[in-house]
Amino acid sequence: MAQVARDSLTAQIEVTTWVTKHVGGDGSGSKLFTEPFAPGETVRQVLRRFTARHPELDAALWSPDHTELGEHIEVIVNDAVLGVTHELDSPLKDGDRITLLGQFMGG
Repeated sequence: MAQVARDSLTAQIEVTTWVTKHVGGDGSGSKLFTEPFAPGETVRQVLRRFTARHPELDAALWSPDHTELGEHIEVIVNDAVLGVTHELDSPLKDGDRITLLGQFMGG
């Protein structure tokens, strides 16, 4: 019988609003994913690996050179926007939640 590794860490990634269109949704509601990660991995590393599996999301989330975030999707970690308690290069903790929230524009 296979054993589950006890040191495996996971983060929840919630994709919500129109951003769900980039991960197989219909552009409404939310989709929730569980993403395993290694100790010391950062928000950036986990998001890069996650978006690499979703090419449309990858193009929408990152700048063309893939070094910084683009302008239209807000990244929230544990209910706080990036820059408050986390940065892209902050290490994640087991059970952290990353939310990708589409910005709404218009007048």
